[in-house]
Amino acid sequence: MLKGYLLQNWVLILILLAFAISLRETVFMEKKVIRRMYVLIGAIFLLSFVVFTEFYLADLGEGKDVRVILMAIRYSTTPFILAQVIFTLIKKQHWSIFIPAIALAVLDIISIFTGIVFSLNEDGSLRRGPLGLLPFIMVGLYCAFLIFVLLKHSNKRAMEVVPIIFLCFAFVSGLILPFVFGNDFAHIFCATVAMALYAYYVFLILQLTKKDALTGLLNRQAYYAEVVNDPENVTAMLSIDMNGLKPINDLEGHAAGDEALVTLSLCFIRALKRKQSGYRVGGDEFVIVCRQNTREEVLELVERIRKNVAETKYHCAIGYGFNEDGSKSIDALLKESDDMMYAEKARFYAESGKDRRKA
Repeated sequence: MLKGYLLQNWVLILILLAFAISLRETVFMEKKVIRRMYVLIGAIFLLSFVVFTEFYLADLGEGKDVRVILMAIRYSTTPFILAQVIFTLIKKQHWSIFIPAIALAVLDIISIFTGIVFSLNEDGSLRRGPLGLLPFIMVGLYCAFLIFVLLKHSNKRAMEVVPIIFLCFAFVSGLILPFVFGNDFAHIFCATVAMALYAYYVFLILQLTKKDALTGLLNRQAYYAEVVNDPENVTAMLSIDMNGLKPINDLEGHAAGDEALVTLSLCFIRALKRKQSGYRVGGDEFVIVCRQNTREEVLELVERIRKNVAETKYHCAIGYGFNEDGSKSIDALLKESDDMMYAEKARFYAESGKDRRKA
């Protein structure tokens, strides 16, 4: 049995080992994210053993009762893995994402005795119950939510969108192909998920050379590269600066300051649309580059940012400059947006009565 498992899953084992070693050596991710990745690796490994054992017993025509239990574990584990993927990849994702997976697991356990989701015929073949498609529907909903949230938290650029599409294509294949190839696909499902996650991890590491590790926005180096390439297509720029970061750092600690920067950055990211890229160019300094955007689109972007930030306890000053005819240099455009931003910042401190030198 062990020999059969190794022969069937050796590629999977190598992928998971490479994934685990890579995580151990990475310095770009938070420790909690790495721990959650390890949980994913462990879950995929255990699922592969469950799948192998279930089909091994089926080939022998033995252990019908054991197979039903293993099927309950298999149907329950897949949504848990997807929930764990969302919990791992999305910042501030609440643990409640696991509730649908837990509910399905309860139904799968009940199905062991009632057949409400699945059962086995006398010849050992699968028989779907009244809720037989529920595990697949659950996986489909998790996949849809994963796509939505990853895109929502992305910078809407190809470097982020393409890996998201790849990851979700791999998961969706695990949803559709069982209906095409039958139970044979179950043998490669774990390897498919492992390869998809490892490839996405590699994409993330590559992205981190261009992204700010704290906020998820693009970094200063990416900004300089952006404005050098096709500057004539830059039709507008936004300068954004947080108000009051220093007192937060001084009174509440730098962890609170980091939380403020992350919160504001998410406000910016949620506001971005096509051909709008956000950058963190300094401690609390941000720039948004708009390519081939109309004045109306830029003003709508500003309003979306103001609305998002207004829902938090933080404040920021925003300035913008337009280059609709392409006559302004990047430096002149940035100076225009900076001047407006600093004027707004001055009004904020004048109206609030706060000492700007302490903020």
